[in-house]
Amino acid sequence: MASVVLKNIQTIVSGDIQNPIIEGNAIWIADGLIKAVGSFEDMDIDPDCDVIDCDQMTVTPGLIDSHCHVVLGDYAPRQKQIGFMESEVHGGVTTFISAGEVHLAGRPKDPAGTKALAILAAKSFNNFRPGGAKVIGGALILEKGLTREDFEEMAREGVRVVGEIGLGSVKEPADAAPMVKWAKELGMTVMMHTGGTSIPGSSTVTAEQVIQTDPHIASHINGGPTAVALDEVDRLVNETGLALEIVHCGNPKMAVEAANLCIEAGALDRIIIGNDAPSGTGVVPLGILRVINHLASLTFIDPEEAICMATGNTAKLYKLNRGIIATGMEADLVIMDAPMGSVGDDALSAIEAGDVPGIAMVLVDGQVVVGKSRNTPPTKRNPKT
Repeated sequence: MASVVLKNIQTIVSGDIQNPIIEGNAIWIADGLIKAVGSFEDMDIDPDCDVIDCDQMTVTPGLIDSHCHVVLGDYAPRQKQIGFMESEVHGGVTTFISAGEVHLAGRPKDPAGTKALAILAAKSFNNFRPGGAKVIGGALILEKGLTREDFEEMAREGVRVVGEIGLGSVKEPADAAPMVKWAKELGMTVMMHTGGTSIPGSSTVTAEQVIQTDPHIASHINGGPTAVALDEVDRLVNETGLALEIVHCGNPKMAVEAANLCIEAGALDRIIIGNDAPSGTGVVPLGILRVINHLASLTFIDPEEAICMATGNTAKLYKLNRGIIATGMEADLVIMDAPMGSVGDDALSAIEAGDVPGIAMVLVDGQVVVGKSRNTPPTKRNPKT
């Protein structure tokens, strides 16, 4: 794989919310991994290295959609739309995490069928990259009758995620908690629906139910789409150490209020950002960018911190070797800038002003998968290769 260097960068957002801005103007990539970050003048670049001049734009890790209802392939049966994930790559998303293949027509709900679907989806997305993006598929929907042996088999076959608890027949903590314990022991990441019902067959989930079940993630604390009450969110923020997910297809007022609670609690490192689409709300290619904008323009969260919520925070939770710009990490990167006409001078100031930034280029494993976004406004500056 070719070596490539991104130079003439104005700002590098690290993805690490504890240290969100990295000093430097260049990122060197070799064999799909980040080889060095810092000053271009100090790098001993290979003579045959490809060069991308970023023209004083901002570089961030590739965004991670922490809540995507994939099915099989790049098709959304709920909205009958082809290519929705490839379109989201044009919004800077380079990794999708399934919250459960719940929209599959005729989805099996017996233990054998739900286990088979999880294994099939996990293996399928290991071999399929829509628009170049990586997909963590096969999020298990909990159904009654699943055994520890089933979980052991799924873990061996590559299932890494338990989808939103509450979407299957296992809803009550007494039934779910033992399965959550098995999943955690086998290295799976567990998410749980939080809030009002979303689709027929799902259920309303309270903060107390989430606390008793003890997943890793309280999914869409701002609603999916209906939010719990603010005092319920307060319990999840201040009485637990759970990851707290804010989504686009939720309640925008509660997103701000939940974020403010996290600011007060010093819990910004627990916020992750998802789309929760495709859903009845639709397909939203710029959903992750819009949540970043929402948080950075309507709260005291800095734009670079909001970007870290959609990158490094999620990557750490799912144990992914991406989402942070550092030596040895997968080179999934976004070059972005203020859109033409924005009051912002660069991507971060545009985000703080509430403007969706322009995406000039998206790289996955150091390879360009988007040369210029067809979905964001055009950038003020343009990279040169």
